[in-house]
Amino acid sequence: MSQLDQLPDNDPTEVAEWQESLDSAVRFGGRHRASYLLRRVNEHAERTELDLPPLLETPYLNTIPTSSEPAYPGDEEMEARITAWNRWNAAAMVTRGNQRAGLGGHMATFASAAWLYETGFQHFFRGKEADGSGDQLYIQGHASPGIYARAFLEGRLTEGQLDRFRQETAGDGLPSYPHPRRLPWLWEFPTVSMGLGPLSAIYQARFNRYLEHRGIKDTSHSHVWAFLGDGEMDEPESTAALALAGREGLDNLTFVINCNLQRLDGPVRPNFKIVQELEAQFRAAGWNVVKSLWGTAWDRLLAQDTTGALVRRLREVPDAQFQTYATRDAEYVRGHFFGGDPALRTIGAALGDADLLELFRTSRAGHEPRKVHAAYRAAVEHQGAPTVILVQTVKGYTLGPGFESRNANHQMKKLTGKEFRAMRDLLGLPIPDSALAGEQVPYAHPGENSPEVRYLRERRAALGGPAPARKVVARPLPEPSAKPFEALQQGSGRQEIATTMAFIRLVKDLMREKETGRRWVPVVPDEARTFGMESLFPSAGLYSPVGQTYDPVDRDQLLYYKEAKDGQILNEGITEAGSLADFTAAATSYATHGEPMIPFYIFYSMFGWQRTADQFWALGDQLGRGFVIGATAGRTTMTGEGLQHADGHSHLIASTNPAAVSYDPAFAYEISVIVREGLRRMYGPDAEDVFYYLTVYNEPKVQPAMPQGVEEGILKGLYRYKEAAEAPADAPRLQLLASGTAVHWIIEAQRLLAEDWGVAADVWSAPSWTELRRDALSCDAAQLRGEDRVPYVTQALHGAPGPVLAVSDWMRAVPDQIAQWVEQDWTSIGTDGYGLSDTREAARRYFGVDPQSIVATALATLARRGEVKPETVREARQRYGLEG
Repeated sequence: MSQLDQLPDNDPTEVAEWQESLDSAVRFGGRHRASYLLRRVNEHAERTELDLPPLLETPYLNTIPTSSEPAYPGDEEMEARITAWNRWNAAAMVTRGNQRAGLGGHMATFASAAWLYETGFQHFFRGKEADGSGDQLYIQGHASPGIYARAFLEGRLTEGQLDRFRQETAGDGLPSYPHPRRLPWLWEFPTVSMGLGPLSAIYQARFNRYLEHRGIKDTSHSHVWAFLGDGEMDEPESTAALALAGREGLDNLTFVINCNLQRLDGPVRPNFKIVQELEAQFRAAGWNVVKSLWGTAWDRLLAQDTTGALVRRLREVPDAQFQTYATRDAEYVRGHFFGGDPALRTIGAALGDADLLELFRTSRAGHEPRKVHAAYRAAVEHQGAPTVILVQTVKGYTLGPGFESRNANHQMKKLTGKEFRAMRDLLGLPIPDSALAGEQVPYAHPGENSPEVRYLRERRAALGGPAPARKVVARPLPEPSAKPFEALQQGSGRQEIATTMAFIRLVKDLMREKETGRRWVPVVPDEARTFGMESLFPSAGLYSPVGQTYDPVDRDQLLYYKEAKDGQILNEGITEAGSLADFTAAATSYATHGEPMIPFYIFYSMFGWQRTADQFWALGDQLGRGFVIGATAGRTTMTGEGLQHADGHSHLIASTNPAAVSYDPAFAYEISVIVREGLRRMYGPDAEDVFYYLTVYNEPKVQPAMPQGVEEGILKGLYRYKEAAEAPADAPRLQLLASGTAVHWIIEAQRLLAEDWGVAADVWSAPSWTELRRDALSCDAAQLRGEDRVPYVTQALHGAPGPVLAVSDWMRAVPDQIAQWVEQDWTSIGTDGYGLSDTREAARRYFGVDPQSIVATALATLARRGEVKPETVREARQRYGLEG
């Protein structure tokens, strides 16, 4: 039965005739010939734009025949010399670093990919000098030595800097991989955490379109290039957003996947073919696929393949076996590759040993600039879809037989003197033997005014300046008016509102600001209604590159679902990884495009740091700025959601990120002060490379007006919110500290302690345990330098009577960050362990953080000090039903 049998066929006889023709082709020409005919017909159908799904896999051949390659626009001999110098210096830099300090480095990746980069630098990659944006280059992390070598040839790096590769503590060394935070004038995008580069590149290309569609900047000339390894494509993040790029037709994006068939320890697909697998995956996602596999030495051989036997053999040989061919002698290859088919034996017999070894050891498209250029040209000229170039190379190419195609070459960190001499001869570099006689291999440079350097600089000037390059030209943003902030500081009167809603109200008002309103970029992973953001739908719109092509089901409602080509909200669907990639593109637009944007990424608290902590680390590396909002935060506020959704540890993870300024505000006015200061720090005249992380709660509360003089305490992380009521002089005293929603618990505990037990407790709000700790660590470091500095937390609590009890809806390790700088006796309670489903009250009683449990813990703390009788604790537990 056919799926098509359910459709009416007005001419079954015609169908039968086509089927008979195919049967005849099989009978007289063989099944391989019939397959060939069907492929040619399918190609013709695609050219005539018939409505047919594309084939997911094509023959294991170059997409662009040699005869169809465009004319090469450069001086091939000159570019070969430039590439040779860069190959040498990349290998020398890594080798010298290992000889001097044993610091490692990677040689084989750039050796394999040198022409992939050089062809781009000479003819495609646009610099920033023309329009402030240029192209965005995601460089494969292990290829960094080659990029440094090129910068050295250009004069952007010195020999001394090359000798400080991986030696950064003195402040002027070169980072091991692309790290913008370590080398902010060169690197734009951190890529060595594998999988994040391709994901980020897709969302960067999409954000470029977003800026253009919203009229903020013309990015139509910016192209995103992501250089990846075939092994890196195993990472789930590498392919997570392929469908998005295909669906939205991001033809401003090109992936270049270096298919040298090797992972770090061995073949990528030992028993299969990674190129064919990736082709099918990308084609299914709607990408244009260009395969650039074989060098010109294969052309003559393929011309002899009148039966298709050679193409079939290339397709069936697994990658690991092909890697073996690149390391074995001619006799082995002739017998093993060509020996199984009479037609192949005829082809193989006509090949000399030298020709055969050239085919299988070196003749790959990725080592021929004409073929690389043809693939790149096809990519940038293709319209309507992103392009992936699957290019085949030999890992360790030009480093000698000890490196090339070897499983261990990822771990091989240096060349011997003999190997360097062989490399020099192969590359044709004018380096005398006398220069290689010492213990260390020298760097090599053709001279400041040499034809090579002049050519290189001329090409870069024609393309808009050096690349890669990071350049910050964005001006500070004007300060918003005070009115939106003051509205939150006045409190909510009798109305109960959650801090999540308070934040959304603030941002909604800020998005109306004349000067900066359009620069806000709301990013949300399909939970906008959960966070009360539906009011933004009609006014701001949800971004879609095609606008709204349908009539929304809620069109007759006030807050209908409105999509628009110039929409402001990025609603990414159920993908925290994609949303954070969006956020990163927006958070670094001030440098990438010279256009400061103010993104806020709001998400279910649990699904931020727990899922995407590595992306947050890359965000900090990329010097991103913006607001990250962990909504419905805390382990006990998510009623009924259970173990996986109850977040009690994100602040602990966030505390490990040096760029994250973390706050857990309790009140709307705290949010107002924090956001206002965040805008000043990130977008003011002295902008800092930090991002703000705020946790907000979906628990409605009456929001009080801001007390006088608490702004400094809010920002530094601690202030006294409510002093104890008057009590007898001999009454036991206690200091209650809390953050976020837990402040409400200690306010109630303060009342119970006073009314039921005669204990006077002060209530402190601690909006940031992490900022308190960082200040204290900074003071400790200053004291080691002989400075007299006292941590803010020590100063704030100095002289406060009684012990300290810290409470939070987070695990105890979060408030315990500051324990060592508190002079008083310290006790903390929190929500350690997995979360669970129940009401808020029941969950808080379970974890021992509800007001009554806080009272019992406070009394136990005082009992240990002899300030209340021990039996008071038991009495309290009985009164509040805490027994059992």
